[in-house]
Order: sequence, then structure tokens, then C-alpha cells
Amino acid sequence: MEHPVIAVYDANILYPAPLRDLFIRIAQTGLVRARWTDTIHDEWIRNVLKDNPNLSAERLARTRTLMNEAVRDCLVTGHEDLIASVALPDPDDRHVAAAAIRAGAEVIVTCNLKDFPAEELARFDIEAQHPDDFLVGLIDLAPGLICAAVKRQREGLRNPAKTAEELLATLECHGLTQAVARLRQFIDLF
Repeated sequence: MEHPVIAVYDANILYPAPLRDLFIRIAQTGLVRARWTDTIHDEWIRNVLKDNPNLSAERLARTRTLMNEAVRDCLVTGHEDLIASVALPDPDDRHVAAAAIRAGAEVIVTCNLKDFPAEELARFDIEAQHPDDFLVGLIDLAPGLICAAVKRQREGLRNPAKTAEELLATLECHGLTQAVARLRQFIDLF
């Protein structure tokens, strides 16, 4: 994997705040050129509001704006005409693949690998990767930059603050088991 790798982040990566925070910070390192669409934003926000009725739509709209400001050129547009050209098990996921095609992405980072069959994505020179596998590849490529991103994430946590081990445990609970195992060797850097 050469950098910057162009990656479309699926809604399930942006839904949990700890993953969203980490993967945005990784994009800010320059290793990844993270991309998403307004439809992807709508999906993660809709699900967060459904699962957390105590949160306000206004607060999440602010998060959306901050995300778009934090990652240069993150919004993919003009992909709608490509949606029909993609055949996926869940037609509701076609917009993600269409965005990846339009963005020239090499990878879709998603927890739902079964929804993005390799043979269909290969037609467009795209692969789907679980965030854990994606992050392990980035750690192998540039451990210092990834450690710096994790450190910035930990330092940004205020309510409540977390130790390095607590942050790694949180990331592990969100499915980053292999990556956290690798990151633990650098825990003194966080």
C-alpha cells in the first residue's frame, strides 16, 4: 500500500465516535486521503440518532461540518450516475462503491465486507478492507505517524480523559483487535 491511499470510509466506520476520531486523525497524517459523501454522512448520523435519542441532530450536524473541515477534499460528489453500474448484495450500499469509483479510491474501509464482494469491486480496481486490517497495513507502513495520531486522539479526550491503555481497550472493543495488539508495543508513545 503506497500513500496516500485513497479510501472511502463507510458509515459504519464513522458511526462510533472513537473510530471516527481515529480515522480522521489518520487522514490528517497524510497517509490516507479519506473520502465520504453526504449520503454516507446521512447514514451514520441517522443511526447515531436512532441509537442515542439523547443526542441532538444539531450536535451531529456540527460534527459533520467539523469532519468536512478537518479532512481536505473529503466529500465525493458526482457519483450518482455510477450507482446503477454496481451490483452488490445490498442495493443500498451501491452509493458507497459508486463514490469509491468516482474518487479513484483503492479501498473502501468497512466492517461489512460481505456487502462488498471482492469480485464485483475488482472490476473497478477497488477492494473492501475491514478497519482493523486497514489500520494494520498503515501501522506496518508508518508506525510513527499512526502512533502520533493515536496520541493526538488520547490527548483530545477530555470528558472523560483516558489513559493510553483505556483508549486502546476502547478501540479494541470497536473491532481493532489486531491493530491494538500491534499498537500496545508503542504504548509509551501515547
